[in-house]
Amino acid sequence: MSQAQGNSTARRIAIIGGGLIGRAWALVFARAGCEVKLWDPDPTVRARVIDQLLETCQRSGDDPSAVARVTVCADMATTVDQVEWVQENGPENLGIKREIYAELDRTAALETILASSSSALVASSFAAGLAGRARILVAHPVNPPHVIPVVELCPGPDTAPDVMDRAEELMHAVAQVPVRLSREIDGFVLNRLQAVVLAEAMRLIEQGIVTPQGLDDTIRHGLGRRWVLLGPMATINLNAPGGVKDYLHRYGPTMARLSDSAARGEAFTEAAAEILAANLPVPELVQELSLQRDARLGELSRFLHNNK
Repeated sequence: MSQAQGNSTARRIAIIGGGLIGRAWALVFARAGCEVKLWDPDPTVRARVIDQLLETCQRSGDDPSAVARVTVCADMATTVDQVEWVQENGPENLGIKREIYAELDRTAALETILASSSSALVASSFAAGLAGRARILVAHPVNPPHVIPVVELCPGPDTAPDVMDRAEELMHAVAQVPVRLSREIDGFVLNRLQAVVLAEAMRLIEQGIVTPQGLDDTIRHGLGRRWVLLGPMATINLNAPGGVKDYLHRYGPTMARLSDSAARGEAFTEAAAEILAANLPVPELVQELSLQRDARLGELSRFLHNNK
């Protein structure tokens, strides 16, 4: 177990769950100078998390000295004591989430914000009925959050506006990119966009119009290259001489026709899965390829940061 270091004015953060996302969050906060306390219910996870964080730094190019600001705790109550923010990374299981938040609401100080990394469950589903539901929100990262900085901040119906303000300020302070949603919506923003793109991609592949490699190349070397710099709205603003209104006048009817005929949920078929499985690397290579992806994302993150 490492000992937390840093001055007395360092921001104090708690991480609940020491899996892939929890470790990445720990690194995000630690490299920003925060004092980080981490707890996982599995003692095996707790025993190896510091070594795993050091390995992550080696791959991502982060300064390993940041890991010295992470302390692994033996219980949840100690972890959340005197912290301003709790980042929860438990399973996407509503029953477990409710148990965790009932305990967090009971043990964390009243001013402590409780944020979930949930990618599927909205805050109201596990915060309902809790006395401190006004301080609970979803702070949904993109995997892996230490090299992909966007964080969707989604309030529940009872989340206080000042809690959202504090959440947004903290994310900026630790060099993440907060996207503040005005209300709850299933899938938040990123996964809703991803679902639509994947549905059409699945259908195009299953119909034999394009190969999986061709589809990936279309995104990687086409849309992805433009969007990584500007995003789709800023992109279309540059794609017509008169800006976005000109673009929509010129191309809106075509885009409407294509979107009206685009695939929906029916595109996620077993046939499409079989085609993809036959054309993509086998599951045994997924872990190694994920590590390679994270290293390359780290390089891209540093490049973009240095070329703003």
